[in-house]
Order: sequence, then structure tokens, then C-alpha cells
Amino acid sequence: MRKLYLLILLATVIAGSSFIIHPPNPFSDDQVKIVQLYPNPATSIIFFEFAKDYDKQNVLQVYSFMGKKMAELPVNANKISLNLDNNYYRGIYIYQLRDKSGQIIETGKFQVVK
Repeated sequence: MRKLYLLILLATVIAGSSFIIHPPNPFSDDQVKIVQLYPNPATSIIFFEFAKDYDKQNVLQVYSFMGKKMAELPVNANKISLNLDNNYYRGIYIYQLRDKSGQIIETGKFQVVK
């Protein structure tokens, strides 16, 4: 009888474990993105497209992986381009979309291959 009880308990635990609800991960990429960029990796130019309900007072900042500010572009259209001149070397770059008060709205990364 004791073995039957342990077997039922084990079966209940195994079956019940698939019904556990996990809280959402705040660091996942499931959030709706405001900025879409392409091509990634980029060679000579990269395009940033913004959602239709973007704020025209936002600023897009681009940093090298070492933290050097490479560009600061006002978001005055829903698509802007960034020419990757000789100052952009092969590597990873970070972009930040900031609102007029300087708060980060969205951040992401892209790769340059030359």
C-alpha cells in the first residue's frame, strides 16, 4: 500500500509540474520593439525604422562597445539611415532610443562587418 501511495504521489508531482505558471521574464525579447534595424550585420549603412506612433522629440544615440558615442541622430522621420564611415570598425555597437528628458526608451545592438 505504501508503494502505491508513493507511486500516485510521484505521478501527481510529474503531471502537475507541467501546469506550473512561470512569471514573465522582464529581460526577454518578447516585448514590442519600437526600433527595427537592418541589415544586421551591416557593412556600409544601417537603417533604423520606428513604429508609427513614435515621438518626434526622441533621439537615437549610437555607442561603440567601448562606450564611445559615435552618433546622435534626431528622430524626425520613421526611417533614418546611418552611414558607417571609416570611424566604424568591425565590431558590436549599441543604440539607445531616448526621450526628450533623456530616459532610455529602448536599447539594442548591431554588428558591423567590414
